Amino acid sequence: MTTPECLGPPSSTQAPSWTLPKGAWDTHFHVLGPQSHFPYASKRKYSPPDAPLDACLAMHNALGIERGFVVHANTHGFDNSVDLDAVARSGGRYFAVVRLDSSATPAGCQALHLSGARGVRFAFNPQHGGTLDLDVFNHVMRCIDGLGWFVELHFDGAALVDLQPWIASIPAPVVIDHFGRIDTGLGVDQLPFQALTKLAECQHVWIKLTGADRISRLGAPYPDVAPFAHRLTEIAADRLLWGSDWPHTGYFQAEKMPDTGALMDALFAFVPEQSLRNRILVENPLRLIGNV
Repeated sequence: MTTPECLGPPSSTQAPSWTLPKGAWDTHFHVLGPQSHFPYASKRKYSPPDAPLDACLAMHNALGIERGFVVHANTHGFDNSVDLDAVARSGGRYFAVVRLDSSATPAGCQALHLSGARGVRFAFNPQHGGTLDLDVFNHVMRCIDGLGWFVELHFDGAALVDLQPWIASIPAPVVIDHFGRIDTGLGVDQLPFQALTKLAECQHVWIKLTGADRISRLGAPYPDVAPFAHRLTEIAADRLLWGSDWPHTGYFQAEKMPDTGALMDALFAFVPEQSLRNRILVENPLRLIGNV
C-alpha cells in the first residue's frame, strides 16, 4: 500500500504580533530529512516533504526563537541521526529528544547525552501508529538512569484517566505533549482533563502548550483551547512549556495547515501575563534541563 504524502508548512513564517523575550525556547519541533541523507522509516503513517535544518532555523529566526528541543518524529523510525545532526549544526541552539527501543544500552545513551540528547520520547498515540510497550519503557528507563533526562509522552487524550496513576509514578521528569491531546469539545469538566489537571499538580510533570491546532474544533485563533490553557496556567505555570510543532506533519488540506506565527500569537491570548509567558518561554525549559 502506498504511503500517503502529507503537506509541508508554508514557505515563510509570519512574525508574531508581539516581541518574544530574550532567550525564548521552542520545545517541540521536528527536523525531517533531507531524505537523501536521512531516509524515512519504511513503516510510517504518511510521508512529509523534507523540512531540513536550514528551514527550521529560518522559521525560528522569524519568530525570535533562540533555543529549542528538536523532537524525534516517528517518520524517522528509531534512527536519531537527523536530530543529532541538527543539534551539532545548530551552533549550540538545540538539544535533542530521541526515540529508543529495546536495543538501547546505557553506553549508547551516554553517547547520546554527549551528543546533545536530554530526553526520550514515547509516542503511542494510535492516530500515528504507536503503542506503549511497558517492557521497552522500563528497559529504556534503566538505560538512562543517572543522566537527568526527561521522559516525553504523546498519547490519545481519551487514555488519560487510565494513564494517570502510571504517569504519576514515573521516577523521572515527565513531559506531556500537546495539552495531553484532550478533546476540547468535551469541556474543562471532562474526566480526561480532570486527570490532566491532577497530573499538573505533580511536581515532576510538565505539560506542553503545543498542538492547539490539533485539538481545536474551531481553528485559529483557537478560542476553544484557551480555557484549558488558562486552567493549566493556574495550576502549573512553572511547569508549562511552549512549542511550535513545526513542520506540522499529518495535514492533507492546505486550509487546515497552521501558521507558526499564528500559533505564537495564540500563546499571547492563552497567557496574557508577560511574566508568565517569560516563565514558559525562557525559565521553564532551562529548569527542565537543570540549567537553573
